[in-house]
Amino acid sequence: MIDTREFGRSPGSSRNYTLSPPAPAGFGLDMIRVSEGETLELDLLLEAVVEGVLVSGTVRANASGECARCLDPVSEEVEVEVQELFAYPDSATDTSTDEDEVSRVVEDLVDLEPLVRDTVLPSLPAAPLCSPECPGLCSGCGAKWVDLDPEHRHETIDPRWAALRERFGGLEEEN
Repeated sequence: MIDTREFGRSPGSSRNYTLSPPAPAGFGLDMIRVSEGETLELDLLLEAVVEGVLVSGTVRANASGECARCLDPVSEEVEVEVQELFAYPDSATDTSTDEDEVSRVVEDLVDLEPLVRDTVLPSLPAAPLCSPECPGLCSGCGAKWVDLDPEHRHETIDPRWAALRERFGGLEEEN
């Protein structure tokens, strides 16, 4: 939360903010997240405009998680640009838009958490990779392909033919 009374409502007045709040719980996706308490770095400019307060700047965070293919740990530095208008109560924007269309200045305070969350989370990869060439895991045994012999394979038999194998023995190569 930032108190906008510090720079007033006169259009053109502004103030720079450098903030380092901790990340809230649940700040991430299934495979990658910014850990609770991890520092978010916000470099922001808040400007008073006719309709409200324009917030612009950058947000940086360190995200960590698991590779979607091999489950190795991954970490990624995220940096995103933010820009959002927070409308003053009883402004033209306030009366011409639905309540959920634009952010609002409430009691001269600007709540940055929804802005940061709505900007950072979509920039996180839904399926993070430890490297673009990651081959993943063997579907038969679950071992990492990079650790396995190039000749590694699993013999699987169609369950519909398993009874014949039991009755007549193994494959010709096995006899």
